[in-house]
Amino acid sequence: MRLAVLDGDRAAIVTDTGVHDITDLLPTCAGPSGGPWLPWLERGGSVADLAALDLSRCPAQPLATAALRAPLPRPGKIVAAPVNYLDHKVEMREQKTIAEYGVFLKANTSVIGPGDTVELPYTDKRTDQEGELAVVIGRTARHVPVRRALDHVFGYTGVLDITVRSTEDRSTRKSFDTFTPLGPWIVTADEVGDPGTLPLRCWVDGELRQHTNTSELIFSVAELVAYASSVMTLHPGDVIATGTPAGVGPLRHGSSIRLEIGRIGTLEVGVSARHAIDYADRPGAHLDFRAASE
Repeated sequence: MRLAVLDGDRAAIVTDTGVHDITDLLPTCAGPSGGPWLPWLERGGSVADLAALDLSRCPAQPLATAALRAPLPRPGKIVAAPVNYLDHKVEMREQKTIAEYGVFLKANTSVIGPGDTVELPYTDKRTDQEGELAVVIGRTARHVPVRRALDHVFGYTGVLDITVRSTEDRSTRKSFDTFTPLGPWIVTADEVGDPGTLPLRCWVDGELRQHTNTSELIFSVAELVAYASSVMTLHPGDVIATGTPAGVGPLRHGSSIRLEIGRIGTLEVGVSARHAIDYADRPGAHLDFRAASE
């Protein structure tokens, strides 16, 4: 089952016959910022609940004409995995992997959806695309063993972990507004099956940059959920970005990014540098800390 969001925070199910607006059939309403699916997940919504709905009662439109938004416009939190593919470790000349680095957090305000635009912050610092599989948590998880970790997964979607190559730590460099394109929808775990067998490809301006399979992950989805739950409680509606494979590269004004993950779908966004500034002009860059400490 594919769960989408339409303009106006309308909840929808995507089928082979079209996009069905089920907003009026849900027992919850869209939150002030989290969209329609976050409060539904927090209330304990299940695939069985959705399967019981009569879609013939719902307004429908063709997928080709539907304006989709981010399926979770503001997740509870975004947990991300650094260096979780060996080929990316080699590419970035990293000495460590997720096993040593652990996970980090991205600002949930960085999410955008299909057809939206990534805004480059700096004119003189490289900003890269990182195409990844994202996990959507469906049940509260704390100290979950690997063998039961996938029981806590509601579904999967695509995510672009946009990254500035500057001096700040990962959370800062990856948390600018618009730096987490998410979508095009959430595919429920029962439909995806084994998350460790999904082909992933990412193009920038028509150039294939990333081509891998989630079988190449260092921490599998189950291991990643188990590890993250040993650090922090995972709540329904939280998102885990599983890490990027090799092939990251610079974006420029006017670029287009296309991420395609097997059994999930295709996420496409644009890129703009219209508000970019020089890195030296960022807030705080001109402060003289030596003078301030005297």
